Amino acid sequence: MSCLQTIQDYGLRAIGIGERLLPRDNFTLCEQFTLIGSGMIWNIYFGVFALAFGFLLATLLGVGKASANPFFRRPAAWFIFLFRGSPLFIQFFFGYFLFLALKQQAAFFDAFSAAWLGALIVLFLNTAAYTGEIFYGALQSVPKGDVEAADAYGLSGWTRFRRVIWPTMLRLAWPAYTNEAIFLFHATTLVYFSGFPAQQQRGDALYYASYFADKTFNPFIPYPILAGYFILLTLVIIALFGAINRRLNRHLPQEQRRKIRLRLNLIR
Repeated sequence: MSCLQTIQDYGLRAIGIGERLLPRDNFTLCEQFTLIGSGMIWNIYFGVFALAFGFLLATLLGVGKASANPFFRRPAAWFIFLFRGSPLFIQFFFGYFLFLALKQQAAFFDAFSAAWLGALIVLFLNTAAYTGEIFYGALQSVPKGDVEAADAYGLSGWTRFRRVIWPTMLRLAWPAYTNEAIFLFHATTLVYFSGFPAQQQRGDALYYASYFADKTFNPFIPYPILAGYFILLTLVIIALFGAINRRLNRHLPQEQRRKIRLRLNLIR
């Protein structure tokens, strides 16, 4: 089988398009690159949607925790503490069995025990908590002079927040938020090793890398391939978020612009 035929057969297998059966023996390098790359579709799916929805909830959490009203501050603070204080792997574990219990009570929750929705919800809540803490710290760092200038111009309430406080918060938080985004995409590899089953062997990139490592007893080929894919994905994230960072800081002199620096998290 040629490499082109392998790509046609297995390139979209992770989402159910192409060959149903995985190769059993005589694995080629092309098959490993193709199937692991196919699994990256799920990692990108989880990362993109968790970030998108988590960003919205994180903004509410950050503002809520910074609020003087305990009705908003305490729930936001406890939510952030709960999801930042427990390991993501355990959250996946409890999330799956919670959704499984709800599924037995009502048919509405059938989809929640599937990885595409249930695991996405866990990732969404987890990244919202971490990002909410980042936004809270940025809100605390907003210069008082900016707020006073907004007051002097007659801005107040929602208008002041939307035009002055929120943009400044984003500018201050963006480098740290970029690192959170990178780690979130890396954390998507935990999905199929934490309770949520892979239907019909349609897993993510780590699922296929582990399959090849188990079958060949040689982890030194599939895992470096997996690492290579995530390094490329990380470079794309840095480039995209770097462009947004430059946009947020476009009004500042060059020497005052905050640059994005990648900081590796060894454990979460």
